[in-house]
Amino acid sequence: MVKMLLADDDARLSDLVKEYFDGEGYEVTHAWNGQEALDFIEQDRPDIVILDVMMPVLDGFETLKQIRNKSSIPVIMLTAKGDDIDRILGLEMGADDYLSKPFNPRELLARIKAILRRSSQEKEDDPMADLELSDILLRRRDRTVYLHEEAIELTTSEYALLECMMLVPGQVMTKQELSEKALGRKLTMYDRSLDMHISNLRKKVGSFENGEPRIKTVRGVGYIFVDGAEN
Repeated sequence: MVKMLLADDDARLSDLVKEYFDGEGYEVTHAWNGQEALDFIEQDRPDIVILDVMMPVLDGFETLKQIRNKSSIPVIMLTAKGDDIDRILGLEMGADDYLSKPFNPRELLARIKAILRRSSQEKEDDPMADLELSDILLRRRDRTVYLHEEAIELTTSEYALLECMMLVPGQVMTKQELSEKALGRKLTMYDRSLDMHISNLRKKVGSFENGEPRIKTVRGVGYIFVDGAEN
């Protein structure tokens, strides 16, 4: 049974989501504010967190910041409809996905399944099939990543994107390919989440010693993970 934590102070919405997901076989825990959410995560270790931006005590952003200081647990942010700033900020801070309010619980379920399916597939891969390019090592057996032999913390989505690109170094991966393979969904016209995850990943893996980026943009097409042997 999947353990889901819903952090939202909207009682009506929370009851609706809990009722729906109970019927889908999920174990749903509800937190009214960010501090309660952090306490539940520490005690119960849920499989995924649904985090509203606007909450008392600790808002969604501060809660996400504290979660990412300790864990790479998947997090989906709930934002106000049409509020691009909240969406972008959440992704920059390490959220795996976002959903605008109001939403259909079926869409939330689809987002959750995509994230958990991706995580499960990564764990089932050949444990010996580590990926190493230049000074980056991706250990698939425990989903850890090392740069210059130092561990770097990646979110579920960032790890999935890095793995996809490292499997085909030097080759262009279109945005549509990356969205479907790494994020588990088709890319829509106004969806900025892929670009934001790539931006966060770039900051974490940095550039080569000569200043060239490890992840290059092919304008209008997608991205390339550069083979270190070329630099």
